[in-house]
Amino acid sequence: MKEHIEQLRSILSAGQISVNETILEQHSHDESYHAPRLPDVVIYPRNALETSAVVRYANEQGIPIIPFGLGSSLEGHVVPVNGGISLDLSLMNKVLEISAGDFLVKVQPGVTRTQLNKELKKYGLFFSVDPGADATLGGMAATNASGTTSVKYGIMRDQVRDLEVVLANGEIIHTGSSAAKSSSGIHLNGLFVGSEGTLGVFTELTLKVYGIPEVTMAGRASFPTVEAAVAAVNGIMVAGIPIARIELVDSESMKKVNQFLDKSYDVKPTLFLEFHGNAAGLEQDVTFAKEIVRDLGCEDIQFETDSKARNELWEARHNLAYAFIHSAPGKKLMVTDVSVPLNELSHAILDSREKIEQSKVEGAIVGHVGDGNYHVLFMVDLSNPEEVVEAKRINEEIVEYALTKGGTCTGEHGVGLGKRKYQRREHGTAYEVMKTIKQALDPKGIMNPGKVFED
Repeated sequence: MKEHIEQLRSILSAGQISVNETILEQHSHDESYHAPRLPDVVIYPRNALETSAVVRYANEQGIPIIPFGLGSSLEGHVVPVNGGISLDLSLMNKVLEISAGDFLVKVQPGVTRTQLNKELKKYGLFFSVDPGADATLGGMAATNASGTTSVKYGIMRDQVRDLEVVLANGEIIHTGSSAAKSSSGIHLNGLFVGSEGTLGVFTELTLKVYGIPEVTMAGRASFPTVEAAVAAVNGIMVAGIPIARIELVDSESMKKVNQFLDKSYDVKPTLFLEFHGNAAGLEQDVTFAKEIVRDLGCEDIQFETDSKARNELWEARHNLAYAFIHSAPGKKLMVTDVSVPLNELSHAILDSREKIEQSKVEGAIVGHVGDGNYHVLFMVDLSNPEEVVEAKRINEEIVEYALTKGGTCTGEHGVGLGKRKYQRREHGTAYEVMKTIKQALDPKGIMNPGKVFED
């Protein structure tokens, strides 16, 4: 690679290329348990033209390109399994245009969710997708992220109007427009969002944004059983109540939250809810929701409109992963991610809980239950082979259960390295269509090799 690095230095300035060992190590892994692998070089492009020049050279020479945001992904998406160029997009972090009247924003891929919402607040707007981590918008589009608010506002794919993409041959294309709808051509936005850097590099995104609600109300409701909690979710959804977030935290997770935050919440399956709207409308929605959950066994329910109290209530849900991490020093967090049809959700969660209790691995369950997506959190000692094998076994069984019920192996974390082996099982002959598209756009296989598609 020394000769190639010298050639790349002629394309970019000296400060945009690094072979520093610390920098290479930072780009060797994400937040997952997957084994790290050093890239040969880290490159920091500043715009689409520089990105195009680097990708074109890499394609000519057959050098792998791995797009890198903040490294917050959870399935090994940014691990350079074959070495090559880690293409760090952090210098491309400008909010380019806010079109408040069109409810659109144009950003570079290195802009983070928090950074964008800080700018949008001046216009009375916000960006809805909240995956928990303060990820970059380019990374969120690459993995089709979603999170707590997707039950009302939709997932990342629903927010993307247009992408500027650098293809494997260095060509720059746009995949959409600023129009609210279109019947023109194949839906390229849908093709590239969720492609995890295997089809191209995102250098600009046009995204849909929303008006900040007049009133936000949050609630916490505890139940005697998981079945009762999920039944309450179904009841609220069937009633047509426009809920913005509805999250399930099981009793084991509530125990960890109490320890970590020094709280005394009921150690029972708990729903965290949030409603957005105007004062009069929310009063009716919340009253109706209270009636539904009480009829379905809710033992305690509390609501807050004050921002400080509301933030404290949601703190329990948002800090759950940290609560688990701090409860097991020296261990690594492993998170499963499946989604099932809503009518299968309670059975799937109970099946997962049974698997956890029959194993020696500590785990808990949380979920974006309004859309059937749930996670099992494991704390695993990576130096203990038996524990790693056991956690992976449970993960596989959870995925297989979801697939047998018409679900998916990943609701929001993406495929990366960890979920490649399920692709053919889940998609059948459609998987071959995906591989054909990959081959057509990236015939030399330089774009994030080893991810999504098995060799």
